[in-house]
Amino acid sequence: MAEQFTIAAGTDKLSRSHLKHFIDAKFGSGESPEWYKVGRDNSELSMELNPTTETVKNVLDESEVIDNGYEPSMSVDPYYARKGDGIYAKIKDIAFNRLTGDDCKTTMLEVIIDKTEAPFDAWMEDCMIKPQSYGGEQGGVTIPFTVTPCGNRVKGTVTITNKKPVFTADAEG
Repeated sequence: MAEQFTIAAGTDKLSRSHLKHFIDAKFGSGESPEWYKVGRDNSELSMELNPTTETVKNVLDESEVIDNGYEPSMSVDPYYARKGDGIYAKIKDIAFNRLTGDDCKTTMLEVIIDKTEAPFDAWMEDCMIKPQSYGGEQGGVTIPFTVTPCGNRVKGTVTITNKKPVFTADAEG
């Protein structure tokens, strides 16, 4: 059964839980994605867009703003190591074996739930997962990581059934 979501009555304000981030725990295996929902340990989680612009002034005192686009990234800090988590084994492998390049690539899925019934707007994109450290304080082993989108962004929709998202790309046109 497809899940329905409630938006607070009398307000247009979305709860933070209405923006969901998922990572494919199969890390480029070529199989159907196994979506791991990010954020279990986080009280704050944002995709930093990191826009880059520069202003150039010519000899006529005219200014031009050059838009160089975005360099988005998301810091998942903390991430507590849990043997049962869908991404734990791969995050551990990347961190402890110092993996690089394609060994760190997977796919991410972002979903914004701004209506009460599916399908919801969503974007799927290749990404790089890079642990930043491991260890942490007494409360548990942490392996905070950064998610860096790598391109091939595809807009589509998602339905969520039994807590599992199913992505459908928009028709090209």
